[in-house]
Amino acid sequence: MRIGIHVTPSGSAANAIDDLIGAAREAVDAGLAGFWLPQLFDIDALTALSVIGHEVPGIALGTAVVPTYPRHPIVMAGQALTVQAASGNRLHLGIGLSHQIVIEGMFGYSFDRPARHMREYLSALAPLLRGEQVSFQGETLKVATLAQMKVAGAEPCPILVAALAPAMLKLTGQLADGTLTWMVGPKTLANHVVPALTTAAAAARRPAPRVVVGLPVCVTDEPDQARQVASNAFAIYNQLPSYRAMLDKEGAEGPADVAIVGKEEAVAAQLADLTAVGATEVVAAMFGSRDQRRRTLALLSDLGTAG
Repeated sequence: MRIGIHVTPSGSAANAIDDLIGAAREAVDAGLAGFWLPQLFDIDALTALSVIGHEVPGIALGTAVVPTYPRHPIVMAGQALTVQAASGNRLHLGIGLSHQIVIEGMFGYSFDRPARHMREYLSALAPLLRGEQVSFQGETLKVATLAQMKVAGAEPCPILVAALAPAMLKLTGQLADGTLTWMVGPKTLANHVVPALTTAAAAARRPAPRVVVGLPVCVTDEPDQARQVASNAFAIYNQLPSYRAMLDKEGAEGPADVAIVGKEEAVAAQLADLTAVGATEVVAAMFGSRDQRRRTLALLSDLGTAG
């Protein structure tokens, strides 16, 4: 089983980058496959991964996810190729639309026609990462490079799109290397995400797409208490329409119902269920007490190194 961890920078750390480097080394020592950072409103994920990748060998590095609207494809490609050069080509570039409340309310951009925006964005980003000169005029985006974008030592990185709605899953299957999900349970993966994505990829004659599944995970003897912690910690996802739609498809009241919690055997079984419905990689956002996180990491290490 291919397992990674999703790490959010600690607000209490003396130095956030040092803290993340330490977490990445811990993930390597545990034999995990991937180290994934979100793009929030503090640490810049791609910049951080350049440093982490230069300091910590032996693990894939991913963004989960960088919003597209605030970063022109030329800027995104330049940053991604820089991470590739710094890390020995270990970046898995996760991108997404973000949410209307963020893009319009915080950045002041229009969130009109998001699927069209993503299609045009991918149409420009992929060739830029391949070092091609791009001249593209779309309905939502203009890209015109004066020369090829090349970074010595950098190779094109895979592109994963945070896709949940049917239109987004279709274009992801057509134009990207796969998807990464968050707060999406096994029923929704099996009945909605995986079929739509794989059908689109097959129709476009592309390789089988990756399905990277992110969920909160906690190994504990007190699952009811852990679900209450998850309910409080991840409450915001009840309020964001795209995540709320996926929770509704799952028949989940809230994030606590899709969090993976329980003793070692129960958590292992739930992770195996995700693989059975098409997840190619599971990215665990560990939560709970220090002891619960220690137990969770130990289980993830056992499962990852076993498969």
